[in-house]
Amino acid sequence: CESRINKGVDMKEKYYKYAHLLLERGLCINKGEPLVINAPIEGIDFVRVLTEVACTLGVNEIYFDWYDDELKHTELKFYNEEAIKKSRFWNKEIHDEYAKKNAAFLFLASSNPNIMKDIESSKLKVAAEQSLYTRKLYREMQGNNQVDWCIASIATTAWGHLLFPESNTSKEDLWNLIFDICLINEENPLISWDNKMKNNKEMCHKLNDLNIKSLHYQNSLGTDMTIELTEHAIWCGGSSKIKGREPIVNIPTEELFTTPDKFKTSGIVYTSLPLVHGGVMIKDICLEFKDGKVINYTASEGIEELKNIIDTDSESNMLGECALVDKTSKIALSNTLFYETLFDENASCHIALGRGFKECLPNGDNLGDTELERVGYNKSKNHVDIMIGTKDLNITATTYDNKEIIIFKDGSFNI
Repeated sequence: CESRINKGVDMKEKYYKYAHLLLERGLCINKGEPLVINAPIEGIDFVRVLTEVACTLGVNEIYFDWYDDELKHTELKFYNEEAIKKSRFWNKEIHDEYAKKNAAFLFLASSNPNIMKDIESSKLKVAAEQSLYTRKLYREMQGNNQVDWCIASIATTAWGHLLFPESNTSKEDLWNLIFDICLINEENPLISWDNKMKNNKEMCHKLNDLNIKSLHYQNSLGTDMTIELTEHAIWCGGSSKIKGREPIVNIPTEELFTTPDKFKTSGIVYTSLPLVHGGVMIKDICLEFKDGKVINYTASEGIEELKNIIDTDSESNMLGECALVDKTSKIALSNTLFYETLFDENASCHIALGRGFKECLPNGDNLGDTELERVGYNKSKNHVDIMIGTKDLNITATTYDNKEIIIFKDGSFNI
């Protein structure tokens, strides 16, 4: 009994440390700044702690944007398309209202792969599109680095059982894994994250100093793809400059990323990890690119959901991101397939179909549509990460002064 009590106390202490990390480093929350918390209903215990910490930091307006995968499934099963568009799960007009108030947005993700596998593909497409189109202002402000936002994760019963099926304490086991990866077990997680961001910036400087024009990817899966970057592309990692602060928009994060020229990707790429999107598992993706566009695609599972991603709009079949993740990252070394992009993309090099990052362009926030199009910036409404890194991945960079440099060798940085 005493052991269970001690575990409960220890867990709550970690809740508080995690809450401080998400609010103070993830969002860099300001006193008086409204806060939107998007979280699964099951996460109420942590959200209560999060709310208390937010209030002690001076937040005096919080909107709770609850969700539940089972409720989502029920609505999608029985609702027609018009009813789906009215559901608060996908009609996100409230995000635009809080964007007008300059609110901070905290998204707490969990995973329940394939919960939507029996839902018609057309309904899933309507739901995904509604979620994008009803928060146009929020997404525009997010893309222009005008809104504070952060994505993190919390443990849920279904996700815990998926990762630890033989354990009687699977949800607690998942919480402990999240805490370990997010450095909550460190003596001072805030200082640990400051040091981590400093190291990320140093590696970004090394990449930026190379003045890379293109990247050629090759591995034993059959990947043979060349991505050309936008002119003077900037490599970023970890924190982003938003409203004069540097929030960490993904916790955890291990990636260094930039924005390619959407018109200049060619070749073929195979995924190394499954993708869970919209509650549907997509496995063994293969994409073939020509002149920047996906011209052929296959998947052993979830092909209709992959089609929905590619067909979201006129630019969702082109790239907006390429990201490098060393095979020795803390998440990769956990040897865990999380079935949640936030974690899996930080265990593997990845690319993203859809919207790019203006922060990766010189003076990107001030470029007009004509100039953005000239440099090949992807303006899609969607952004979907696809994991392609392997332990034998090699990436050769060609610089603007025509030097060839192997920057990634056997899954690790070589610079």
